[in-house]
Amino acid sequence: MCMITKRYLILLAVLSLYNCNNRVRLDCQPMTLKVTATAYNSLVYQTNSNPNITAFGDSLKPGLRYVAVSRDLLDSGLVHNTKIKIHGFDSLFTVKDKMHSRWRKRIDIYMGNDVKKAKKWGKKKIKIEYCIQPKDSLSN
Repeated sequence: MCMITKRYLILLAVLSLYNCNNRVRLDCQPMTLKVTATAYNSLVYQTNSNPNITAFGDSLKPGLRYVAVSRDLLDSGLVHNTKIKIHGFDSLFTVKDKMHSRWRKRIDIYMGNDVKKAKKWGKKKIKIEYCIQPKDSLSN
């Protein structure tokens, strides 16, 4: 493949990604919430008899950045697979689990099997940010 064709294809790919990212940013409604954040592990005594499967049916894999949300937050747009920014962390987390209905305005950060890390995190009031997609763009 000649050099000009390679450059052209790379330019097209970059422009496509730029346009997709701008569309998402323009279409979504940014949200910020203050919540209580705790941490959990995929262990039987903290979850249930199948600790690696979430309430949404996803498989948990240690090392990945997942959160469980209290069920009232589902109504606030924090639905399955929503990406969230947790202040104090550099990367995004994904909503992969939901908590027992007794909890309100709470997230539970998944920390694999590292119980010491989860205990060290403890319980904190933090700010989270996420984006709600309009209902008409969810069908695309």
